[in-house]
Order: sequence, then C-alpha cells, then structure tokens
Amino acid sequence: MLPRAEALAQIEAQEWDIVVIGGGITGAGVAQQAARRGWSVLLVEQRDFAWGASSRSSKLVHGGLRYLKEGDLKTTLHSVRERERLLQEAPGLVELQSFLFADCPDRKPGRWLMQTGLSVYDLMAGQRSHFHADLATTQALAPGLAPPGLRGALVFQDAKTDDARLVLRVLQEARLLGATTLNYLAARALRLEGGRITGLDLQDALGGRSHVVRARSVVNATGAWADRLRAGLGSRPILRPLRGSHLLVPFWRLPVAQSISLMHPRDGRPVFLYCWEGATLIGTTDLDHDESLDTEASITPAEVIYLIEAVNDQFPGARLTPADVSACYAGVRPVIDGGQKDASKASRDHVVRDESGLVTLTGGKLTTFRLMAQDALALAAPHVGKPFTRTDAPVFTPASPLNPRWCASVRQRLQGRYGSLAASLCADAHQENLHGIPGTSTLWLELAVAARYEAVEHLDDLLLRRTRLGILLPHGALALLPRIRRLCAPDLAWSDARWQEETVRYRALITAHYQLPGTMLPEFE
Repeated sequence: MLPRAEALAQIEAQEWDIVVIGGGITGAGVAQQAARRGWSVLLVEQRDFAWGASSRSSKLVHGGLRYLKEGDLKTTLHSVRERERLLQEAPGLVELQSFLFADCPDRKPGRWLMQTGLSVYDLMAGQRSHFHADLATTQALAPGLAPPGLRGALVFQDAKTDDARLVLRVLQEARLLGATTLNYLAARALRLEGGRITGLDLQDALGGRSHVVRARSVVNATGAWADRLRAGLGSRPILRPLRGSHLLVPFWRLPVAQSISLMHPRDGRPVFLYCWEGATLIGTTDLDHDESLDTEASITPAEVIYLIEAVNDQFPGARLTPADVSACYAGVRPVIDGGQKDASKASRDHVVRDESGLVTLTGGKLTTFRLMAQDALALAAPHVGKPFTRTDAPVFTPASPLNPRWCASVRQRLQGRYGSLAASLCADAHQENLHGIPGTSTLWLELAVAARYEAVEHLDDLLLRRTRLGILLPHGALALLPRIRRLCAPDLAWSDARWQEETVRYRALITAHYQLPGTMLPEFE
C-alpha cells in the first residue's frame, strides 16, 4: 500500500475517472471492478475500512434462504450463485458452514415448507446438499439441542467469512489493479458545475488538511449514510436504517459444531448461532435504528435478553445468562424503505440510481457485492466516457504458495486473508508468531502483518477490524495489550504517550459499544 502521506499528496494532481465514497464491502467492490476495467480509481472512507456494517454483519456468505419466504427469488438466486463463486475463489476466507434447523411440530415454517425451500435453494446452486436427519442423528450432530417436541432436523450448507477481512481482501485486489484507497478521509461536500458532479471536497480526519479532487463520476457507497450525501442534491431519503445486534460467548460455554438456525419462539424471526473464529456467535436482531449515525450503534438490554431466549429455547440445558457473554456488537444496515410495518420484511435487495452524476449504490447484501458494483458502474460509465460491459471475471487472484513446512491450516488461513500477497507479507514470519492466540483462530502473525502493511491508524483498527480479537476475547483483549505492543510497536512507531492515548480511547470504545450495557472493565497492567 502506498504510504498515506504520499497518497494524499497525489490525489489532487489528476481528474479521477471515479471517486468511490465508502470503504465497506460495497465501495470496495466498486473500486475493484472499476480498477479491473482500467479506470483511474480513488476510494475514500471517513473512518476506517469496514468500520460500518461491513465489520458488524452476521459473518455469513449465504444465499438468503429467508428471502424465499418473502418471495424474493431474484435476491436468493443471485446470492446463491455469488456464494458458490466466493467459495471457489477465496478458500480459507470464505468457508462452508453446515446449518441445522430443528424439526418440531407446530413450529413455523414447518418441515415440508422448509424442505421445499431448501430444494429450491439447492436447485439454484446446482447441487443437492440438504437432508432430513432423524432424532438420533440430530442429537449426534447437535448434542444438547432440545427444543419442545424435537423429532429431527433439516441439515443444509451455506458459508461464513470474516466480513472485515473480506473487505480488506477486495481492497487489496483493487490496489493491485491500480486503485488508491485512503481511510480517515471524509467527503465533506459535492462540487457541481452545469448541474452535474465534477468533484469533491475532502478532509483528512488525521491531519486536518482539506483537499479538492476532480472526478468524472462519484459513487456514493456509504451504506446507512447514503441519504446524507444525497441530501446535498435535494434528493428524498430512501433508506430505513435497521440495527442488527449480536452476542459472542466462549466456545466452551456453548460448543456447537453445526450452525443452529431457528425461528425465535417469541416472534418467528430467524436467529442463528454458530462457531466463528473460535467463539460462538449468536444473532441477530432487526430493529429500526433511530439514533444518530455519527455514534457507534450499541446493543440494548432488551436485545440481549431476546437473543439469550433464542439460545435457551434450543438448548435448555445450557441455561445461558448475560454473565456468559464475552462481547457484543451492533451494526446499522442500509435497508431500502418499502413502507413495510415489520422491519424483518423489508427488502434486502439493493438500489442504484444516478442523480446529477452522483451514482448511489446502497442496500443489498455482503454476498452480492460484485453484482452490485457492476450495476453502479453501468450508470457511471457514461459520465466516465468509457465503455462498460458486465463480466464474470474473478474478483480474487489466486493465493501465492507459502512455506510447505507450515501446517496446512495456517497456510490456508494466511492465503485466504492475503491472497497473492501472502508469500511477500509473511516472508519474515517467526515460528512463534504462527501459533494461534488462545480462545481464537487468530495467529499472532496477523497482528504483525496488519501493523506493518494495513494502514492501522488506531488501536481499534488493529483489534476490531484487521483482527477480531476485540470481540473474540473477554474485555476486548485488553489483557493481551503488553504482548501486542511488543509485537506491533516497531511498525506502528507510536510513542509511549501515543500508546497510552490509544489504550484509553480503545478501552472507552469497548466499554461503550462491545460489552453488555452497564459492564465495567477490570484494570490491566
């Protein structure tokens, strides 16, 4: 990655074919697809890459089985096909996950309706992966599963990922194709001439300097913030921000080999729990989010109880309580407002529109970022003055080989995260840094690589997005900070005062947004 100061010095020197605002999966996809076509690309993000919903999702690369129930066949079809593509292109980052849905009498949607949906799901993927398990097989697959009336289960395949790492991998591909990407660079105003967008006013959130950039086209990929940017053109809002919250508990406390998918006994909403990165992840809620988007979203006490109720309905012997929760997180989804009363019934499809040269791309799902990006570029192309054709070319270049003496799981993990740069980024790895961090699937090496190569500007960049230690370990992994500092200090080059400042800032962030409401963190030396 080009050093930040050097990249900032160059952004005003040319007229860009396209400036992408937003560093989540949507913006990353647009940048990668545009750069693949030889367009000059600048991507700017007001906070950190993947700071918003793209690091706070349910971590699933799935076909959207729930959308079949709403009759949204197009979204499901696109999602299933993109899931299969990602499994092939990014092994080690996107992985198969087995799901189990308990078959109980008088529980919606019922065995036969669910089985019909799964048959359509498999047909879309061109394979048959689901089956019905009898009671004995179900209990072997999911020990402790005992919702009322359990008589078996439907088992099917979907996929999971580390959502923030998926964003970073797509951004890496964009940079390899010539794109410039900058975090902590905010779009403050649109520039118009003759009724169309010609550029942007930007402000560096770290240094404070303002920049004016010229652009033939601007893509608004700011997620839940999209209406705010559109308001500068007098456009009417189209979004219904919805909050999705999740809990994490130590895997030993709730060991599930299958992902358990269920309809919440209280309101029939879909909920799941599964093993993710060494912990058990429980989600999600779906509530209107009326708070300011400038403040990080937080889980509410009611949401905590709601998710724990879902777990204890399926695993009554677990007797899970809030005291078992090691971390939580909440994100705000940019869902298109279709006027539905029930938030869960709002469409998850995306929209793309051209307003005076500002191409807004919002809504949609993590899984379908490639298709969404191509829809945006189709509208941007006339402004850029270059031809555009849709393509099925791979998003990811193949991963580079790693030391064959390293264990296969380590190689696959690093190749999944760093792709074609895996060999160069990991070339100086010390053997002790190839070990996993207890309680997680994370390698110590990942911290060192992030500090050296991945534009880490704050401690939360390192622990909440480059790695996920801040939500995988109790108390935001504060107990590991002394070793993390020894490992990362040479590359971050922060003074003692800066480390102290970052620690205080990070601790406040974890307390406010990644722990249960009202939790006080212990002191660590």
